[in-house]
Amino acid sequence: MDDELRDKVVVVTGGSRGLGREMVVAFAERGARVVVASRKRDACVAVAEEVGRRFGVEALPVACNVSDWAACDDLVETVYDAFGRVDVLVNNAGLSPLYPSLEEVDESLFDKVVAVNLRGPFRLTALVGSRMARGAGGSIVNIGSIEAIRPSPAALPYAAAKAGLHVLSVGFAQALGPSVRVNTVQAGPFLTDIAANWPDGLREDVEGRVALRRCAEPGEIVGAVLYFATSASSYATGAVLRVDGGWR
Repeated sequence: MDDELRDKVVVVTGGSRGLGREMVVAFAERGARVVVASRKRDACVAVAEEVGRRFGVEALPVACNVSDWAACDDLVETVYDAFGRVDVLVNNAGLSPLYPSLEEVDESLFDKVVAVNLRGPFRLTALVGSRMARGAGGSIVNIGSIEAIRPSPAALPYAAAKAGLHVLSVGFAQALGPSVRVNTVQAGPFLTDIAANWPDGLREDVEGRVALRRCAEPGEIVGAVLYFATSASSYATGAVLRVDGGWR
C-alpha cells in the first residue's frame, strides 16, 4: 500500500482535525499528494504545512463547507486545477450537534446535519466520481457511523443522514463501476475532540456496549481507510466495513 499511494492525489474532507487529520497524515506518510479540506482555512493550512514539512509531499489546504453545494463545486475545480486528477476521495466531514429533545430539533439544525453528512458527500461523489470514471478510475471512501444501523434518540438526524450515506455508497458503486470503487467505513466510538464534550457517563456506557470494552483512538481508523483506498480491496465496492469495536 505504501508504494501504491506514492504521488496519488487524495482529498480528505474534514481533514483538519480528528479522524480526518489522522487520514491526511497517513496518506502523506505514504507519499500521496493530499488535499486538506475543511471549513476553517487556518486549520487546513496548519495541517498541510505540517505534513509537507514532515513528509516532503505536496499538500493543498482548501476551505470548504461541504454543506454548501457551490462550495463543493469550487473544491472540485480547485483540486483539478492544481493536480489535474483525484485518485482517492474520502468523504469524512461530519456533524452531529447536541439537542435537548427530539421535539426541539428545529428545521435549521435538521437541514444542517443532513447537508453536511449526506448532501455534501452526494455532490462531491457525483462530481469527482464522474471524472474518475471518465479517466483512470479511483476509489471513494465514505466515513459512516454505527448510528446508521443502531440509531440513538440523542443523534437521530445524524443517524438518518449516515444511513443515507450507506445507500449512496451502494448506488454510486453501481453508477461509477467498473473503474471507480465506492465503499463505507462504518465507524464506532472514537476519542476525537468531539468526545471531550460527551455528557458525563456516556463514555462508560458506550464502552459497555462494545466487545473490545473501549473506545478507539483516532489513528485506528487509518487501516480501514487505506484498505479501501488501495488495491488491497480490489474486489470490494458498495461494501460496509464496521470499525466499531464489536458494537452490540
